[in-house]
Amino acid sequence: MRLKVSRLRIGIAIGLWAVLMSVIACFYLWTWLHRDHWIQEPNRYFVVAKGESLHSVAQRLHKQEMLRWPLVWRMYSRFLQPGSIKVGEYSFAGRESPVSILRRLQSGAVITYSVTLVEGKTFADWVQLLSLQPKLNISLAGLPLEEQLALLNLGLDHPEGWFFPETYNFVAGDSDVGLLRRAHQLMRQALEREWAERAQGLPYTTPYEALVMASIIEKETGLASERADIAGVFVRRLQAGMRLQTDPTVIYGLGNEFSGNLTRRHLQSPSPYNTYMNAGLPPTPIAMPGGAAVHAAMHPAEGAALYFVAKGDGSHYFSATLEEHNRAVQQYQRANRRSDYRSAPVQGNSP
Repeated sequence: MRLKVSRLRIGIAIGLWAVLMSVIACFYLWTWLHRDHWIQEPNRYFVVAKGESLHSVAQRLHKQEMLRWPLVWRMYSRFLQPGSIKVGEYSFAGRESPVSILRRLQSGAVITYSVTLVEGKTFADWVQLLSLQPKLNISLAGLPLEEQLALLNLGLDHPEGWFFPETYNFVAGDSDVGLLRRAHQLMRQALEREWAERAQGLPYTTPYEALVMASIIEKETGLASERADIAGVFVRRLQAGMRLQTDPTVIYGLGNEFSGNLTRRHLQSPSPYNTYMNAGLPPTPIAMPGGAAVHAAMHPAEGAALYFVAKGDGSHYFSATLEEHNRAVQQYQRANRRSDYRSAPVQGNSP
């Protein structure tokens, strides 16, 4: 009988000891989970790959000395703070707890980067700029235009003008294709909105023709305050059957042949984009117009001006008659420019 009592007491003591040790162990592990630890490298970067498991993430955190007990961290994640970890690139501070690391990965608070696609640039310019972003997956650079359009899969015959200039945020692993698709969607929305609210009597039959005009306005405008005035000049010239006679369209048509000096020979070279020789709009946009240029194309300023000439300070002098325009060219251009220089549009009432 006494032996049974002794064994019972020993069993109870062992049980109590085991419970006490378990409580102590749980308390210790709970404290470890919530206590900040020094990370050897402040602002440590950590990337969660697409399709990566919690086990794999825990093991990599352990190898990088950010987690001491990856199994405990995984159990806590599964039973006490369930939730999926999000793909992307993360930055951790100098002190982090295992729980704060888990919360960061579950929150999706990934590092974001940005790139500004500037108005007035061409599609080729933008593809080149995107190729220089180290965190983007690059697919388009170096490919022929036909293959670039196939990868974009936007139903475009020509990409110029179809992408909205803006500062775009992205995360590591995003693609140049995905970013340009976002830019295309924004441009379609802007064009649709402006077309629905356009002024009456414009010489465009489609939104695309307005986009072509917006690209010309973008390239010709030095001061934002003059966009509507420049749009008014071009719209009135189209309505009057006059040629646009604008240098940027000629330059675009020259492509790599243009080295910085626009000559009389260039202005007399046949091209679909030579608006000195051809009536109407060029066949496509010549650059990426911003929202303000699209708005100006749909809402040109009223007036009588049919000509403008650069004054040399970023602004233009607007004229209603050819005689007034020629005097302005003499005043602002010929005294300081080459004899074969032309400011667009410069002359001619004939279609």
